[in-house]
Amino acid sequence: MPILREWRAEIRRPKKAAYVEYVRTTGIAGYRSTPGNLGAVVAVRDIDTERGEIVTLSWWTSLDTIRAFAGDPVDQARYYPADTEFLLTRPDTVLHYESSELTSAPHAAGPARG
Repeated sequence: MPILREWRAEIRRPKKAAYVEYVRTTGIAGYRSTPGNLGAVVAVRDIDTERGEIVTLSWWTSLDTIRAFAGDPVDQARYYPADTEFLLTRPDTVLHYESSELTSAPHAAGPARG
């Protein structure tokens, strides 16, 4: 069963776009280049005029493959040098979940239904 790894933090909202790009070229690139990674996404939202939230979700074949990326302990968050320029919070840990099998995202074929 795939493992979903979730990391989230509060960011400086005025630097949101720059940080998303930084995360894509560091963390997401690192995830995707690690054998056993099944995919990854970045999501952001505004909290207020000064703060936003960023979430990275990555899917892995096992905790051992995550360990190849993150090291030990496997639930320790991994940071890059410029993160402090963007982050308001810096959580020490991430969450892991057993997830159902991955499927492709549906194509946008019309108005959203819900």
